[in-house]
Amino acid sequence: MHKVIIIDDEPLAREIVKEYVQKFPDLQLMAECNDGFEAVKAISEYKPDLIFLDVQMPKISGFEMLELLDEPPAVIFTTAFDEYAIKAFEANATDYLLKPFSQERFDLAVNKYLAQKKDDKSMMKTLVDSVTKDMQLQRIVIRDGSKIRIVPLHEVIMLEAADDYVKIHTAKGAFLKKRTMQSFEENLPSSQFVRVHRSYIVNIAQITRIDPMEKENHVALLKDGPAVPLSKAGYQKLKQTLDL
Repeated sequence: MHKVIIIDDEPLAREIVKEYVQKFPDLQLMAECNDGFEAVKAISEYKPDLIFLDVQMPKISGFEMLELLDEPPAVIFTTAFDEYAIKAFEANATDYLLKPFSQERFDLAVNKYLAQKKDDKSMMKTLVDSVTKDMQLQRIVIRDGSKIRIVPLHEVIMLEAADDYVKIHTAKGAFLKKRTMQSFEENLPSSQFVRVHRSYIVNIAQITRIDPMEKENHVALLKDGPAVPLSKAGYQKLKQTLDL
């Protein structure tokens, strides 16, 4: 038996998928979720094998929700928007269903999932990385214990490497996000955030001054954070961004 969860903000869309799921005796519907917040809780509780996931939803998107999961299940996307990197879906997702879809198309997707061998846990990370690579971040969604925080970029003081995580520093505290520094460097607006060191990305609006240190090194002093060391390359990049 394969446990499944339906995640879609449209009641009619959920009802259609529910009806289609009932045709498969090997699928057991555990929950229906109206948004990504509900979905994170339901996935944690039921640990489904497969989720049917809408991409565009209120509060947080389907991709933002996937980023919050340590071990995402297999995913069949259900979306009305084909601009969401269909090639990435084809390469990394179990399947995608472009709304409106028929029972026959749904059956093909489910049978593809059922025919697969053991799920590759790295598949969803590869998918999220592929899809979000060219999407400039407007905010950062963070899982903080049982809470989900949506942090606007202007509230971010700096980002700091922390092993397999990145520590997001804000005036309200620091929060860990399982994502790479390189990913943040590529997706944060370069006019606002600069990677000044292999371990630090700073919000340039937070910089009060840049002080010289020993051996041609420099340090950036921030309004609401600690002093941040600048690598030689980071110092040059910062000077260029600030037009110094």
